[in-house]
Amino acid sequence: MSNPIGDPGHGHSPAAWTAVVIMLVAITIGTVAFFFSVAWLVWASAALVLVGLIVGWAMAKAGYGVGGSKYLTKEH
Repeated sequence: MSNPIGDPGHGHSPAAWTAVVIMLVAITIGTVAFFFSVAWLVWASAALVLVGLIVGWAMAKAGYGVGGSKYLTKEH
């Protein structure tokens, strides 16, 4: 069944998945570091969240985002 509204993808792309995985790992590390009071690792994980954002943006610009030249649309 197709979507009559024309679903834009909502991040179902390699760029979005990569960014989210990097950010989830960073938040997990930061949470554990916060629990054990390792302040430098909390800040390093916060920086890793920003790295995930930048990697996702760069991959989208390189064509791996929704509608990019290297992105293949998959039917559900």
